[in-house]
Amino acid sequence: MKETPHLQTQAINTIRFLSADSVQQANSGHPGLPMGTAPMAYTIWTRHLRHNPANPHWANRDRFVLSGGHGSMLLYSLLHLTGYDLPLDELKRFRQWGSLTPGHPEYGLTPGVETTTGPLGQGFANGVGMAMAEAHLAKVYNRPGHTVIDHFVYAIVTDGDLMEGVSSEAASLAGHLRLGKLIYLYDDNHVTIEGSTDLAFSEDRGQRFEAYGWHVQRVADGLDVEAIDQAIQAARLDPRPSLIIVRNIIGYGLPTRAGTAKAHGEPPGAAELDGAKDNLGWPKEPRFYIPEESLAFFRTALEQGAKQEQVWQQKMDAYAAAYSDLAAELNRRLEGKLPDGWDLDLPVFPADEKGMASRAASGKVINALAGALPELFGGSADLAPSTNTWMNNSVAFDPDNGNPDCYEGRNVHFGVREHAMGSAVNGLAYHGGMIPFGATFMVFSDYMRPPIRLSALSHLGSIWVFTHDSIGVGEDGPTHQPVEQLAALRAIPNLVTLRPADANEVREAWKVAVENRRHPTALVLTRQNLPTLDRAVYAPAEGLRKGAYVLADLGQGKPQIILMASGSEVGLIVQVGKRLEAQGIAVRLVSFPSWELFLDQDETYQESVLLPDVAARLAVEAGVAQGWHRWVGPQGRIQALDRYGASAPAGTVFENLGFSVASIEQIALDLLR
Repeated sequence: MKETPHLQTQAINTIRFLSADSVQQANSGHPGLPMGTAPMAYTIWTRHLRHNPANPHWANRDRFVLSGGHGSMLLYSLLHLTGYDLPLDELKRFRQWGSLTPGHPEYGLTPGVETTTGPLGQGFANGVGMAMAEAHLAKVYNRPGHTVIDHFVYAIVTDGDLMEGVSSEAASLAGHLRLGKLIYLYDDNHVTIEGSTDLAFSEDRGQRFEAYGWHVQRVADGLDVEAIDQAIQAARLDPRPSLIIVRNIIGYGLPTRAGTAKAHGEPPGAAELDGAKDNLGWPKEPRFYIPEESLAFFRTALEQGAKQEQVWQQKMDAYAAAYSDLAAELNRRLEGKLPDGWDLDLPVFPADEKGMASRAASGKVINALAGALPELFGGSADLAPSTNTWMNNSVAFDPDNGNPDCYEGRNVHFGVREHAMGSAVNGLAYHGGMIPFGATFMVFSDYMRPPIRLSALSHLGSIWVFTHDSIGVGEDGPTHQPVEQLAALRAIPNLVTLRPADANEVREAWKVAVENRRHPTALVLTRQNLPTLDRAVYAPAEGLRKGAYVLADLGQGKPQIILMASGSEVGLIVQVGKRLEAQGIAVRLVSFPSWELFLDQDETYQESVLLPDVAARLAVEAGVAQGWHRWVGPQGRIQALDRYGASAPAGTVFENLGFSVASIEQIALDLLR
């Protein structure tokens, strides 16, 4: 269908009023962004975005991110109009219980939604991760005459996105990495919830992004589709990431609210909405009016998308004929399947009283995995030597490392940017074909809590590697000694937190993280050495998969006391258990690396580990006690920390804060009296 000026105006207004009608019917939502950015969105979706509404998971589609997720009705309108499986009735149920149109877009719920957005800046940084995935896969798999990975990441970003610190971190990283497939259109409407952006946001945003190494263009009139189109065309040809600053009017068309903070986050009201329809020549009734001509124009995306995917599939078939092994591996990765025997060469660690830090064991496991899983991809926030996350069989993913094959590298220098690292890792997971991880010290998980939470909400397979997990950090003192962070991670629904007790539990923890791609995993690891338990004496480390398991029953007869711990404190309760056994006390030792996995087990298994008729239970963990009460019961005891740590050698800190063999033994004896 030919795009005429009349049809263009009609189609843009269809987006505007379909969005505004939904907000008004819900009596809740944000009409300003959809009404102001409709021409931008129209230009992206009808002239540039390669996608197939009949197959939202087509691997080589362009990605569209609505970083300002509060304007979700813009996205829902586009998805419905272009033919995704999102019926009009779902738009009419915007923000209602059980609908496919929640207040902010949710990945995995609504067909065509690429990211969970709403917390500002997250979508911006997710897109950086998506572009990293595209660059890496293209470099690894494309061959001369066979370009099978080639797509762009488009986004609409807002003033709020650019104010958030995470966008500064992510923009700096994207500019450094020269991610030229990244094209962001900035809704520069000069309005925030409190009023004018001048209240708190007065820097030159264009110069700021130029300093980051971005290609920056300006469109003076957000209604000028041709100018927006030309800017996108120029952006596609530039090797740098692009920011197109588009001067818009928030709530365009509203008679009294356009260009004001009132347009941002509340329904316009029937009279104001009718006034906007009068202003723009739109019928007041019926609500949710979609002109047949506009719908037919938007629905051409179905035919175009099918043809685009068909052409790509023909390219893939030719690629498979020429490079069968590469094609098979790429398809496996895009389907999210693991290769046969991927875990056969993982290290088995011999018993060793001196042992090793669990971060060191993790480094050995990572390097074994890296040889079997080409999709393993990640890095740290400038801490690779400390987090032991460098993959020795690869180079850095970095165009400044002097290697012309830089995007083939799998080690990411995220820089001191924990927040952006977390969001980019999620972007890698959203994209597909990758098993991404990000690493930092446990205490700095606070800097990246929003993307950790969103990885759980979105059911992503992101892997979070947190080392230096307790007061065992020692001399660096309480600023670097996490106390409350472990409880904070356990509080996040759908996040599996694993604190392994020794090197072999680390191996099993990584296996759990790699296998479970429908939820994220936090691996909590030590700086200090942990003894490697003799698994001929103690239960196999595979017990970690059940969250908690019986390490050993010491002494004769039924256990009189259950000692349970996670991570570094498991070695401590083992020593205490031996001393109690020498006094004729029957002791059960329980390694408890994951509450979440234990809760997944049936009641019979749980009771087989934590015997219901044993009241004397002692949990030992060098962190806050929060949450342990459910496992020790009303008569049990928790040896935990109700204070911050101190700067001193690790052993001294543990001893002075009550985590010595003698102090734990005394607590156990008192509990038995």
